[in-house]
Amino acid sequence: MKLPHFGRGLRSDLRKKSKKTGEYRCKSFANSAHFIRQRTTEAPRGLQWSLDLTNQPVRTDIAPTEAYYMSVTLDHNQWNLVYNIFSFGLISMLACTVYTLVSQSRVLPKYRNALVMSSMVTFIAGYHYFRIFNSFNEASDGMAVNVSGDQGAFNEAYRYVDWLLTVPLLLVEVIAVLALAKEVSSSLISRLVPASAAMIALGYPGEISSDKNTAILYGVLSTIPFLYILYVLFVELGKSLERQPAGVGETVGRLRLLLIATWGVYPVSYILGMNGDPTASSFVGVQVGYTIADILAKCVFGLTILKIARMKSHAEGMPADH
Repeated sequence: MKLPHFGRGLRSDLRKKSKKTGEYRCKSFANSAHFIRQRTTEAPRGLQWSLDLTNQPVRTDIAPTEAYYMSVTLDHNQWNLVYNIFSFGLISMLACTVYTLVSQSRVLPKYRNALVMSSMVTFIAGYHYFRIFNSFNEASDGMAVNVSGDQGAFNEAYRYVDWLLTVPLLLVEVIAVLALAKEVSSSLISRLVPASAAMIALGYPGEISSDKNTAILYGVLSTIPFLYILYVLFVELGKSLERQPAGVGETVGRLRLLLIATWGVYPVSYILGMNGDPTASSFVGVQVGYTIADILAKCVFGLTILKIARMKSHAEGMPADH
């Protein structure tokens, strides 16, 4: 059986090059044998092999210890694209946080809660993009990015923690800026927040699974609360828009379309990552797609909330030049 080249893409602290043969072999730590598992295309399906310290193939089920290191190797353009898109996402979130905070005085007090929530959304997202940015740097060894899920690997979970906090807040923003009756607001929030949390929670198991069927299953399950959210926004919330000032109803309608358009990017990126072990192109596509969707769904969404708050403030007597 032909085994893959050993050592390619391995972190330097896990490999050792033989001066005689020029081949890479696994280092020994604390006098215990560690194995670097690589999947071989010629092996029978479901069979995994390892290379031990003598560079001989062994079955993983008899290996005493095993260090599983899986990476994707990007070219220079791909690595720089991911690096720069994370940087762009970070500064976009921070800039929107500052802008919405300093714009509090431009709207009436009763609409400022919506701007506070918008600032919270972009601040939380900015923090997580800082962690994602650092995680990408720490997981990179040259152009190889550790995506094994082990300590020191690129951490995709930061995104889901971010979404679990920010997606419910995004929906509450819409309710807050419309200043609906208390009973109506409470009814909408009590349905939208649990549905949004369920949507994120159901998507995560599929995101981290390398099994395509599992990813499809959880993708379908997470779509159910998503469709329910759309129903509440377009049907239930739509009933309240008739009583809004001129222009506000149309802006909220565009806001809902923006929500659909931006949230539609997430399943596309999710599908790109469903083909088992990640490739360079799928890794880049997922990270770029998620980041662009986040910028649109949080920054552009938040600026639209500010626009609605100003329109309603002016309709209620606030000077237009304020």
